[in-house]
Amino acid sequence: MFVILQPKKEGKKYSLGMAIYRRLIIAFVFLFSFGLLQAGEENHAQEEKGFNPGKVLIEHVADNHEWHVFSFHGKHYSIPLPVILIGENGLEIFSSSRLSHGQSYHGYKLEEGVIVNEEGGENPVDLSITKNVAQMFISILLMIWLFMSVAKAYKKRSNQAPKGLQSFMEPIIMFIRDDVAKGSIDEKHVDKFLPYLLTLFFFILFNNILGLVPIFPGGANVTGNLAVTGVMALFTFFITQFRANKNYWVHIVNTPGVPWWLKFPVPLMPLVEVIGIFTKPFALMIRLFANITAGHLIVLGFVSLILLFGASSPGTGFAIAVPSTLFMVFIGLLEFLVAFIQAFVFTLLSAVYFGMATEEHH
Repeated sequence: MFVILQPKKEGKKYSLGMAIYRRLIIAFVFLFSFGLLQAGEENHAQEEKGFNPGKVLIEHVADNHEWHVFSFHGKHYSIPLPVILIGENGLEIFSSSRLSHGQSYHGYKLEEGVIVNEEGGENPVDLSITKNVAQMFISILLMIWLFMSVAKAYKKRSNQAPKGLQSFMEPIIMFIRDDVAKGSIDEKHVDKFLPYLLTLFFFILFNNILGLVPIFPGGANVTGNLAVTGVMALFTFFITQFRANKNYWVHIVNTPGVPWWLKFPVPLMPLVEVIGIFTKPFALMIRLFANITAGHLIVLGFVSLILLFGASSPGTGFAIAVPSTLFMVFIGLLEFLVAFIQAFVFTLLSAVYFGMATEEHH
């Protein structure tokens, strides 16, 4: 698995997978658009009351104040999550079940996933434990349990060959240390950044994989949320700037080897370098968000295609069900690979930025 993730050695496999991924997105857009047009022409009024693909797609990738588990005979069974608000009445904590089905509670109501003031006043500060936050806690607990178990195993089996979880985790940790951290950062600085890089990799990987699980405790689109990817990108940004040495800032302000007329009287190159400081974390944020969200939308889109074509004609629905299911299985497997690749890419680029910031002058 980790040999495949190395772009230098396995560049063809990586580029081929991404090329197939992009082509499937284009094909899906055309098919989905055709399904929408056909269903709309057949019975627009029925579509308004019945299946709404846009609403379904957004609900599945967006955050929520409750965790939907399953539906049975038209009834939806969900796990209510804690609502924590700071509003006009101070701190208020209650269950999200009080706001379900359009109900209002203490002057608050839920509109399109956002808790607002029912009387039109200032909206409260929402610090609720949402679906994404709950899954992050689950992934953190899994990580703590996993690494504590491996640490205890190393203490018990000192100077012995790894076994069980040890044999599974050791190659991954060694891969991040040797191929990612040491390959990008000077060896004397590696130990300073390695704990963060390992935490970053496993946090993204765990949430990517949990997001592929369609049932509780998975299914939340954590790494497809801009707030989550943005915070991780900010961590990388601030660590890079605070750990940067003099040589890094010299390359920003007065880049060596660049003609003087690109620096004076108009500081063109310094301006480009300063802009690059901020575009790097922005690219980290968007790349992870876009790849993870796109995968979820494609899978949900193929499900929607079956229902859309089935609404116009049962025979057409059955006909489109077979290729759609095959594509869903293929995209699911590709998403599993992308879960590893995106965790690897985010960690690798963070390591590259750290290496650039701590590089000594030659």
